[in-house]
Amino acid sequence: MEQLQSRLRQLQGQIAQAAQRLDLKRQQSELEQLQKQIASPGFWVDSHRAQAVSKQAAELAGQIEPWQKLAERTNDLWQLVEIGDVTMQAEITPQLQQLETEFNSLKKELRFAGPYDNRDVILSIHAGAGGTDAQDWAQMLLRMYLRYSENQNLKAKIVEQTAGEEAGIKSATVKLVGGSFLYGKFKGEHGVHRLVRLSPFNADNLRQTSFAKVEVLPSVDRPEEVAIDEKDLKIDVFRSGGAGGQSVNTTDSAVRITHSPTGISVAIQNERSQLQNKETAMTILRSRLAALQLEQHTKSLAELKGPSQSAEWGNQIRSYVLHPYKQVKDLRSGYETSDVQKVLDGALDPLIEAYLEHFPGSS
Repeated sequence: MEQLQSRLRQLQGQIAQAAQRLDLKRQQSELEQLQKQIASPGFWVDSHRAQAVSKQAAELAGQIEPWQKLAERTNDLWQLVEIGDVTMQAEITPQLQQLETEFNSLKKELRFAGPYDNRDVILSIHAGAGGTDAQDWAQMLLRMYLRYSENQNLKAKIVEQTAGEEAGIKSATVKLVGGSFLYGKFKGEHGVHRLVRLSPFNADNLRQTSFAKVEVLPSVDRPEEVAIDEKDLKIDVFRSGGAGGQSVNTTDSAVRITHSPTGISVAIQNERSQLQNKETAMTILRSRLAALQLEQHTKSLAELKGPSQSAEWGNQIRSYVLHPYKQVKDLRSGYETSDVQKVLDGALDPLIEAYLEHFPGSS
């Protein structure tokens, strides 16, 4: 029984440390405040806000409850162990093993300690150096992330896409919704992705190196989280472009919002109305400012410097080689595989896990 007591004390200590690191007390307090709002009269009058609050409460409850239940069951088992009845050892041992297994599964959440790690994701892809090949490569990356989303039962909505001149895309922005700690898992995809292959757009079929930049942002859709001064915004309205035919939008519904202090600009034209385009653009702008605050470790928007886009282009994180050999290699975690097609078909879990193991708790 002494060995069981020792193991159980260790487990209790680990659970307590995890609760402290995840700041479960603060989360519980925040959840109780949200539940009071939900129970208040007239809560559903503003259905848009009510849905956002309900979603936030559900996310918090989903994070808190597994840890609370594990702690309660561990404490209940401790009471049995304290009795010290040796005849109960055969009953207690498998229960303790189950609790330890559950803790080992839950402790993976400790890798997601960032303030936005449990948010949905806004993912943007921009073709870089390499001309038509780079635009084709950007479209290949878009397909890869859409296939991954499909495999993971995530909802993916393309909110902006600009076609390439000959093939592929110049840029695309996708909102990914669903799943726990989505931004925490996806943030390792942020950076420059490099492709080496025999170019299908080169008459001599020569080897070509192409680059595309992937930008991963946490979705910040609550205005109070990133307070933006209206005076700092320049809003332009222009006519949406289209592929021709009935799909052309003939009204001035496209919106470009520029945040003057940082120079960050967001243009959206895919939504049906000017209001929807503006709301989507504001969500992406808040998300970019929030990510920039984390990156630059500032407490207020006034301290922010504009994003250094040119420096990021040199920040190559992963290579995808199709010729003269086949290999995907992540240059940060060191993970590599020769099954390039499987990765391009959306099998990203090994790469994501390798990054999280290499950079636990990164924000």
